[in-house]
Amino acid sequence: MKSLYPEIPTFNTFFLETESSHQVYVEQSGNPQGIPVLFLHGGPCSGTNPEHRRFFNPDKYHIVLFDQRGCGKSLPFGQLENNSTPYLLRDIEAIRQQLKIKQWVLFSGSWGSTLALLYAQSYPKQVQAMVIRGVFLARQKDMDWFLLEGAGRIFPEQWQHLLSNIPNYDIKYLIQSLWECLWDDDELIQKQAANAWIAWETQVALGTDFQIEKLTENPNAIKQARMEIHFAINHYFIAENQIIDNCHLIDNIPTFIVHGRYDLVCPMEAAYQLKHYLPNADYQILSHAGHIAQGDAMIDSLCQITDKIAETCISPSVLHCRVE
Repeated sequence: MKSLYPEIPTFNTFFLETESSHQVYVEQSGNPQGIPVLFLHGGPCSGTNPEHRRFFNPDKYHIVLFDQRGCGKSLPFGQLENNSTPYLLRDIEAIRQQLKIKQWVLFSGSWGSTLALLYAQSYPKQVQAMVIRGVFLARQKDMDWFLLEGAGRIFPEQWQHLLSNIPNYDIKYLIQSLWECLWDDDELIQKQAANAWIAWETQVALGTDFQIEKLTENPNAIKQARMEIHFAINHYFIAENQIIDNCHLIDNIPTFIVHGRYDLVCPMEAAYQLKHYLPNADYQILSHAGHIAQGDAMIDSLCQITDKIAETCISPSVLHCRVE
């Protein structure tokens, strides 16, 4: 069974300048002459960490991580202005161009999987292969599962805790109600709504019981919740069913879909649908895995895939797997 590679130091970090106030944090590790791979983190408003480098053999991969606008080490944290899906896709392409990478592998999870699929559909010639974990298609049904008729039936106690911290909510317009709380004049209402939201998403992502009071105090809770709801209330800035409707643009890109059977954030139906529209994709359902990229089975599957991709990219002159 595969495990994560040992800790991998960076050999370069920088901030990508944009046309706005955003500065996007980018780091490089592994082998500068190796197979370029881009790690796309979840969220929105999550970020990368050193463990994310460890899914890749540092001798064979040129590992690129970046924190999306307003996330992680990117500046300013939580900035919503000029922060939408089209901007994120342009940032990804700008990173590729700045690093003079001809083609790269996309390694993604959850919201990152949404970005990977959208980027590949916009720039198919720049993508060598894709690893899509925890498929999130950003459809209305996906939002309804997480926010209305779905996960709340599995964790009713935590769901009620969330609702109790959204004064005068309208269940039909719950995202709007939450948004209004996060921008309320009363800072206590903002904080209570943000903390309840983070407790809710943590519960669903972990898929196990946990005690709310044991959550670490998050000084950025309000900014984090605002960004997540900013994307959700705008339907992630894409058309309904946009990813599925454009799968024909990427059906020739080698794709590996990995999904946990017990993923309660992104139910398995999304992975099943994606496989239907990408029939040539490798499709792995992990019987006892959930949403997060942890656990022996999930790590084993993902590391086996990255090793397999590395083995097929032995001839970069043919497969265009290295820096120009």
